[in-house]
Amino acid sequence: MPGYARINTPRARGIVLEACRPAIEAILTHETLYDFAARQPDARKFNGRAPVYGIQLGECGDVVIRRSMRGGALAALNTDLFLPPTRGLRELLTSMHLRAMGVSTPEVVGFVVYPAGPVLRRGDVVTRELHGDDLGSLLDPRVGDDRRNLALEATANLIGALSRAGAHHPDLNLRNVLIDRSESPQAWVLDVDRVRFHVPGTPMIAPANIERLERSLKKRKDLREIEITDAEIVKLRERITELAR
Repeated sequence: MPGYARINTPRARGIVLEACRPAIEAILTHETLYDFAARQPDARKFNGRAPVYGIQLGECGDVVIRRSMRGGALAALNTDLFLPPTRGLRELLTSMHLRAMGVSTPEVVGFVVYPAGPVLRRGDVVTRELHGDDLGSLLDPRVGDDRRNLALEATANLIGALSRAGAHHPDLNLRNVLIDRSESPQAWVLDVDRVRFHVPGTPMIAPANIERLERSLKKRKDLREIEITDAEIVKLRERITELAR
C-alpha cells in the first residue's frame, strides 16, 4: 500500500503511515499505543464501548487511538481479545475503499497487533482526529434548529453515499456518525471495520443502512437521550432514499 510501512517488533506488528512510523515505533518499545494515549495528561477522552483517546502524535499530528473491541453478538462480553487476524487490516482496507468511492471517513493512520498469550491477539487502530460532534449530541433540544437541520442533511448525504457505494454498515448508530464543525457541515462515518461491500446500486443496501440508523434513533429517543419527532425520522428516511439512487 503506497505510503504505508510495516512494523515488526518483539512487542507488536502492524502497518502504519510511513510518516508516522518513527513516533509509533518509539512508543512501542515501552508500551502499547492505547496505554500510551490513556496516560497522556492532555489526552482528549471520548466515551464509547471502551474509552477512545485523542492525542498529538509528534509530526503525525492529531490522531485518535482506539482499542479494538468485539462487537455484534459478542459485544456484551466487553472483550478486546481476537483470534488472528484482528480487524485492523480490514478497517484500513475498508477505509481506503470507502474514501476512493467518495464516502467521508477518517484516514486510518495504521493499526498495531499485540500477542495476548500463545493464540489470542489485541489490537489498536489509529485514525486522523476530526473535530466535531456525534449526531446524537446534535439532537439535543438545546441545539439550535439551523445546526440540527444541517446535521440531519449532512447525515442523509453520508448514508446516501454509503449506499451508492454498495456499503452496508451494520453498526450505523448515532455515535458512529460525526458532524464536523465547518461552515457547511459534513458527516463522517466511523468504526468501519464491520462494513461489508456489495455491488454498487444494490437495492437492499439503502434500506438496511436506514433501518440500522432508525433503530439507534428510536432507542435513544425512547431513553430520552435525544429529541426527534417521528415526522423528522420519516423525512430523514425519504431524503436518504432519494440521495441513495
